[in-house]
Amino acid sequence: MGLPLHIIEMIVCIAEKPSVARDIAKVLGANTAHEGYMEGNGYQVTWTFGHLCTLKEPHDYTDQWKAWALSRLPMIPPRFGIKLIADKGVEKQFKVIELLFQKADSIVNCGDAGQEGELIQRWVMQKAAVHCPVQRLWISSLTEESIREGFKTLKDQSEYQSLYEAGLSRAIGDWLLGMNATRLYTLKYGQNRQVLSIGRVQTPTLALIVNRYHEIVNFKPEAYWVLSTIYRDTVFTATKGKYGSVEDGQKDLQSVEGKEFTVTDISTKKGTEAPPRLYDLTSLQVECNKHYGFSADQTLQTIQSLYEKKYTTYPRVDTTYLSDDIYPKCPDILTKLTNYAEYTAPLAGKKLPKSKKVFDNSKVTDHHAIIPTGVVPQGLSFAEEKVYDEVCRHFIAVFYPDCQFATTTVLGKVEDVEFKTSGKQILVPGWRDVIKPVKQQDEENPSTSSGTKEGQEDEEKTLPVFEKGEHGPHKPQLAEKWTTPPKPYTEATLLRAMETAGKLVDDESLREVMKENGIGRPSTRAAIIETLFKRNYIKKVRKSLEPTPTGIELIGLIHEDLLKSAELTGIWEKKLREIEQHKYEARQFLDELKQMVTEIVTTVMLDNSNRRVAATVAEEKPKKAGAKKSTSPKTKKAKEGIDPSHRTSPRRDDMPSSKNPSEGMSFQRKAVGERESMPSDTNPDAIIGQPCPLCGKGHIIKGKTAYGCSEWRNGCTYRKPF
Repeated sequence: MGLPLHIIEMIVCIAEKPSVARDIAKVLGANTAHEGYMEGNGYQVTWTFGHLCTLKEPHDYTDQWKAWALSRLPMIPPRFGIKLIADKGVEKQFKVIELLFQKADSIVNCGDAGQEGELIQRWVMQKAAVHCPVQRLWISSLTEESIREGFKTLKDQSEYQSLYEAGLSRAIGDWLLGMNATRLYTLKYGQNRQVLSIGRVQTPTLALIVNRYHEIVNFKPEAYWVLSTIYRDTVFTATKGKYGSVEDGQKDLQSVEGKEFTVTDISTKKGTEAPPRLYDLTSLQVECNKHYGFSADQTLQTIQSLYEKKYTTYPRVDTTYLSDDIYPKCPDILTKLTNYAEYTAPLAGKKLPKSKKVFDNSKVTDHHAIIPTGVVPQGLSFAEEKVYDEVCRHFIAVFYPDCQFATTTVLGKVEDVEFKTSGKQILVPGWRDVIKPVKQQDEENPSTSSGTKEGQEDEEKTLPVFEKGEHGPHKPQLAEKWTTPPKPYTEATLLRAMETAGKLVDDESLREVMKENGIGRPSTRAAIIETLFKRNYIKKVRKSLEPTPTGIELIGLIHEDLLKSAELTGIWEKKLREIEQHKYEARQFLDELKQMVTEIVTTVMLDNSNRRVAATVAEEKPKKAGAKKSTSPKTKKAKEGIDPSHRTSPRRDDMPSSKNPSEGMSFQRKAVGERESMPSDTNPDAIIGQPCPLCGKGHIIKGKTAYGCSEWRNGCTYRKPF
């Protein structure tokens, strides 16, 4: 009698990137390489390239939505569907994944542990019609230890259903608003010359920049005068503050001239300053922009690289806290930071403090703050060195004592006019030994008063030793000054504004609370800013962000607050978080969005103001001699709004890109101002007979000098010159 056939269970693991799949395969012992996957030890480890699937485009639902026409808005599919991204590499890899899934006994979802990572893999499994059990790997770093620990504590995928529903709601919501609003505004106000892209996050962000621009342009400077005097090489300022007229200032100036200055009071107040919080993604982007001039996208790409190299933990986070289970691991991490032995040595052999400002389970959901893993880095680029240094120093600093300082205030008097000066002295540096103070950028303070900066400088200056009652000569002066407008946004200050829905918040604790109503996600804010650049809606002047004429006009013609209000968009973001937390129904969110889109379409259609956005031509790069316009299949895909580069650009989230269907373009946007082809420039006559994209009633006809609409006698103004 023969032995019974032993059937080995096959577990298929799917990661978001080939590099991550290799790390997981190495730990699992899946060391045999095949086309599109690794195999061994009862495991098959495969991968995606970020998004393999996307929401269907309008024309996938009905041919009537292929042509851009006002009469066919709003576009609201009865049921949303997904499709493979039209790319040969994507299609090839999906076939590999589909075959593995069909033969699998179980699957482990090893996608990035977040909303978008969940959505990416769920869509692939849905497209492949998976029926076997699925488990979820949830880890915050890619070290071998973390991967092993994660596989010991796999969860059933059903535990992350709300995370998927939140991601799906976000994608559908962006599709509904982007597709409809982009077509609506393009057809109504774009003069058939350019696409006016509207996005749920993109447009409110642009509105922040435009509104700040108007504040600056409309600002009317006002003169004021400040009375000060120099006594013992120290500047004292009159306590009366600003003088509204030169006469009032001169009156006090004359009363103190030639009189002795007397020190009337000296007081010293001691205080403490806690270490700065650990980094979330936004605060890291802010600091790297201020310190090194890195763009938000550059910082994101750099910290992502450090994560994939196992040097830091998962970066796309919005919390500055660590969970309690991380605390026992901290001494070991500190020991392994050998390049920072100078700073870790004072902590060695001591019990690390466990502050509620650092460790708080209630403030950690998917992931904790960004910290080093303890893996010693090698061969870092300049940007990687700087970003890694920021993360390490902040991690070390939270275990250091508070900085102790003393603030000395000296009061003086000449006749009836009182003067004041103050200075700060560091008594015990504490954490300041680890993080050297960086002078705050002027643009961080949008105050309209020029006196604030001076006040900050006063706080930092060192004073000589004064004695109460001493007196002597002094040199008074009356200086004319002018109020200054708010500072333009930089990438750093714009990121903060997006995080707090446009409200200026300096207090770290309050900022943490307001993150719930921030616009966009930490992982996508950089992409939002980059998109505004690409669409020629904003430009950079030195470090400042300024709107272009097109950006200004676009925000000017949008009267619907729901489209451009950062605060309202922040409320939508909060609802998406609540879906994830089982506090809000996804269906209700989408029903509200559908109603909103319908109302916006109705309102804009009724606008008879004849407003238009003037076409703006972006600077074109000089073409190489003999260069011909590409007619390759890849170019054709780009025109149709399909992104052939998804393998290298896996993140989508709120990304308002013309390559992203959430922004709703059936063709890729070219340089701003360049005429859009509806549907093709290769054969211009192909549009003859097509439905009119403006009125939707007539069809395209050919005239002597231009294409037009058959309903031109009835008022349709569609015209496209030859």
